[in-house]
Amino acid sequence: MTSMSISDLAARWAELRTTEPNLRIRDAALRLGTSEAELVATRLGQGVTRLHGPWPEIIGAVGGVGEVMALTRNDSVVHERHGIYGKLSVDGHVGLIVGEDIDLRIFFGPWAYGFAVTEDTKAGPRSSLQFFDGAGQAVHKIYATEKTDAAAFKALAERFRAPEQSAGLAIKPAAPKAPPRPDAEIDTTALRTEWAALQDTHDFFPLLRKHKVAREQAFRLAGRDFAVPVSNDSTRRMMEAAAASDLPIMVFVGNPGMIQIHTGTVKRLVPTGPWFNVLDPMFNLHLREDAIASSWLVRKPSVDGTVTSLELFDKAGELIVSFFGKRKPGHPELQDWRALAESLVTKAAA
Repeated sequence: MTSMSISDLAARWAELRTTEPNLRIRDAALRLGTSEAELVATRLGQGVTRLHGPWPEIIGAVGGVGEVMALTRNDSVVHERHGIYGKLSVDGHVGLIVGEDIDLRIFFGPWAYGFAVTEDTKAGPRSSLQFFDGAGQAVHKIYATEKTDAAAFKALAERFRAPEQSAGLAIKPAAPKAPPRPDAEIDTTALRTEWAALQDTHDFFPLLRKHKVAREQAFRLAGRDFAVPVSNDSTRRMMEAAAASDLPIMVFVGNPGMIQIHTGTVKRLVPTGPWFNVLDPMFNLHLREDAIASSWLVRKPSVDGTVTSLELFDKAGELIVSFFGKRKPGHPELQDWRALAESLVTKAAA
């Protein structure tokens, strides 16, 4: 993406780190007009090793290193979860890890680059595995913790060390997303009819694809019995109520290559500037509240009854994060969650 030489980019990034040591690498890449993957690659041989796939083989081996911290983010939210990676199942380009702690839906198609990274921090050296898409955007990172088997983590990185340690990356900017179709072209009656007939929440995305309708657009068109706009402080109020009552929730954060899920309670809520944070021992969430352009209370039918979610979007209409009550297939959602979620509609209308 950048026209600078690797050495020039490395020098500019080193200067930026000197002047702004707390600047996140994602923000540094934006500042320098490059990608995060290209910045990481400037340090090859200096704590950074380029990895080769197949990517599912790496992810499938991570469970052998013990407890780690999994990180998935998009432009508006960061999701961090501690735990041990369970067994990976793969169907084509889609991977699945289901566990009490690490719960992932993996879309390997966009994955293009991987690195083992060791960096100095105030707390000492920190090791990670970092994966990026073809545009150089991070899709998933795995950090060693004090509970990780350090020798196994190092051996894993060495096992997948790429023969060619080249810093040159064939970065291709992501294709611009097509705008939603005009509302008038959507068969709203058919959309509502098929929405009402849903048997499984996993069928919702195929429904959107069938009708060629964007997610937020579908919420607008379906009507208030299916989706209701709520105020953009609803997430903060919902989290505060869930924390106060020990109500277990599910938090879904994704990007084109990964969806990461937390299931459980939240306790320590800490607003810091534009960020609203969950800072619990096993789960951290960092949400930019100023990025929330719209919030929706959504009701989806299923064989287990209505499934209620709170879903947030940015100004581009991209999904930021989704919240559900703790639930497993075959069981109805928690009544306390439904009452809390529905109360957001009442307060929004008041």
